[in-house]
Amino acid sequence: MSQSAYLVVAAALFGLGAAGVLLRKNPLVMFMCLELMLNAVNLTFVSFSRSLNDVGGQVSVFFVLVVAAAEVVVGLGIIVAIVRRRRGASADDMSLLKG
Repeated sequence: MSQSAYLVVAAALFGLGAAGVLLRKNPLVMFMCLELMLNAVNLTFVSFSRSLNDVGGQVSVFFVLVVAAAEVVVGLGIIVAIVRRRRGASADDMSLLKG
């Protein structure tokens, strides 16, 4: 597969993620769309790393995935706690978190 094919797939994934963040109001769906966008960027890093025969992009993806895993644990914990407390919670209700 050529690099342009990977970049087209990454652009499509990023576009789907961006549309999901902008159009959806459910915090869980928005969070999943952000993760989709992050994985699209990772695919771009790996694609360029492969075409340049450099391992730097793949190492960057490894560190990004480690940070994303930690972010998922904390983010999902907060979001699930909010959704459990208020059943119909939407992104508009997040302004209630202000102290």
